[in-house]
Amino acid sequence: MEKIEHTTVSTNGINMHVASIGSGPVVLFLHGFPDLWYSWRHQLLSFADLGYRAIAPDLRGYGDSDSPPSHESYTLLHIVGDLVGLLDSLGVDQVFLVGHDWGAIIAWWMCMIRPDRVKALVNMSVEFHPRNPSVKTVDAFKALFGEDYYICRFQEPGDIEEDFALVDMKKLVNGFFTSHNTRPPCIPKSVFKYLPDPPALPAWFTEQDVCFYADKFSQKGFTGGLNYYRAMNLSWELTAPWDGLQIKVPVKYITGDLDPTYHIPGTKEYIHDGGLKKHVPFLQEVVVMEGVGHFLQQEKPKEITDHIYGFFKKF
Repeated sequence: MEKIEHTTVSTNGINMHVASIGSGPVVLFLHGFPDLWYSWRHQLLSFADLGYRAIAPDLRGYGDSDSPPSHESYTLLHIVGDLVGLLDSLGVDQVFLVGHDWGAIIAWWMCMIRPDRVKALVNMSVEFHPRNPSVKTVDAFKALFGEDYYICRFQEPGDIEEDFALVDMKKLVNGFFTSHNTRPPCIPKSVFKYLPDPPALPAWFTEQDVCFYADKFSQKGFTGGLNYYRAMNLSWELTAPWDGLQIKVPVKYITGDLDPTYHIPGTKEYIHDGGLKKHVPFLQEVVVMEGVGHFLQQEKPKEITDHIYGFFKKF
């Protein structure tokens, strides 16, 4: 880990913290919520050994990157703009792209808006869904799952932050990362007052890992990451010009069979029966890892590295 270099890059009006290592073709790793560059610690080291330059930023609002105060500064266009500026500042024309969770959503839209900057994509956990022109994103989730669904609960500034503050940060981090509950994540108002102690840490998520995340989120808070959810309806408005376009870069998609995103009603059929392929015509591989939850790149680091490398080495 000490071999990883840490720099700050000025891009799109913010300062972005970037972890990187190695030399060669560039692989850009995008984390999700509630996560950091650290999510890719295993892959950074592995890809450097494989002859790549591996780069993982703290996205806007996270870790040691700037956090603009307004949720209106966290649309998909802002985040993709940050990444284009990052690549420009590094003098990198094209990258192999890897995304997970929110990073996957951003990666899909990077490929939609700037396919010229992406050689190939490996995306994890969150499949691509085209924009529904008749209903805003948050409204659609509210209709499906109700007001307690996590995306809906995240909308009111400060509200869920108050709930998170009721729980010890290490306990909260442990709960976020190690849960294998496949039900839609709903957060009733009183849930954090009675949160049980999480089970013992699994082998793949150490006390050192817990402390790293807990320290960063204790310093920074969760508002930056939550602002991605609070900007969802604004992103819906701003992305209207891309309605109907397909994503036309080579893609491999990976998920875990214990990932709650995989268990959203209709998702399995959409992924496996041609729905995803319709919108991502260059989708070449779909992998469902058995017994693996949401944070698969940390839970099964070697397997994920092998999957990513096996795909990218074709290009």
